[in-house]
Amino acid sequence: MQADNLHPIEAGADYRAQLIAQGVEGCLAYEQARAGRRVEVACGGGTGRTGTVIACMGVLAGCPVDDVVAWTRRSYRRHAVETPGQRRWIRWFAAQQG
Repeated sequence: MQADNLHPIEAGADYRAQLIAQGVEGCLAYEQARAGRRVEVACGGGTGRTGTVIACMGVLAGCPVDDVVAWTRRSYRRHAVETPGQRRWIRWFAAQQG
């Protein structure tokens, strides 16, 4: 299977910059998923940063920010969104959505 529009985050880049870039990628992935296209979200470990982007996609889909980490853990991986910084970033992302 060939993936279109892959935008990898480089290892060793500034962590905050990675999160911001992944949030943007999450928005693009969300729009593609809403259009019926198959999307893939991934990071090196597949838990923290990936969970953060999936949680942001949940916010875009209307999941309340207070519930979105629990939803991500139920729907994707039980340890998704690993750090307090990732949880803060999800709240920041949600606040930017209006």
